[in-house]
Amino acid sequence: MNFFITGASSGIGLSCAMHMQALGHNVAVTVRKETDRQRLESIGFYVVMIDLTNIELIKPVFDQVVDHFDGQLDVLVNNAAFGQVGALEDIKVDVLKAQFNVNFFAVHELTICAIKQMRIQNGGKIVQISSVLGLVSMKMRGGYNSSKYALEGLCDTLRLELKGSNIHVSLIEPGPITSNFRKNALINFEKTVDIKHSVFNQDYQTQLTRLKKQGKAARFTLPAKACANKLEKIVKSKRPSARYYVTFPTYLFGFLKRILPASWLDNILARS
Repeated sequence: MNFFITGASSGIGLSCAMHMQALGHNVAVTVRKETDRQRLESIGFYVVMIDLTNIELIKPVFDQVVDHFDGQLDVLVNNAAFGQVGALEDIKVDVLKAQFNVNFFAVHELTICAIKQMRIQNGGKIVQISSVLGLVSMKMRGGYNSSKYALEGLCDTLRLELKGSNIHVSLIEPGPITSNFRKNALINFEKTVDIKHSVFNQDYQTQLTRLKKQGKAARFTLPAKACANKLEKIVKSKRPSARYYVTFPTYLFGFLKRILPASWLDNILARS
């Protein structure tokens, strides 16, 4: 099978790419840096460089990958994303737009490219890497929460619209996963939020401590391979499920959201 996986320089994307390659599949990936391109090409991936904030470049890159696979794309995995830390009242519109450009609009553009191709070939699978924060919200993560909620709604709608097409859309929803996500979130946080002059300055100091912490930042953290294992389940299933939870927090909060009044769940999340 032929796979196209975005954001594969490290973490979940790289683990999914390595796992699918080990199973004998052909894998194309996207990265942003030349050093990552060279590294991933050296281990056998077809690599394209793209900054996904530039939406106009997405279709040409997608077409390039499909041409490489001789017109057959079996699985698209939209993994590329970043986390925007900060209270919503401290997040400027241009910062929120940057969050949505990568986490939502680029995903949408790639998804509709894949749908058009998969209609031609009469089938395929689209896998979106979402988050537990697409199910419940965490304070100081409003930009990221919002982008993942939007992604969840996108996929719920697509499943209805694609019914009977043999094109399947599934979400993988991880909680804490070992990756560079925290390191990248820290860089972006310090660059985009006026920490010093915010009313949330004290809370931000706690955030900075957490983001700078070495090793696992949260309990129940799993390696990225846990997401790759879920991807394998989707690939092997004739009728994949809508959602695949990864890590204990996702199972827990997915359950609590179904059974608790909003005010009770808010009290739990406010302490997290």
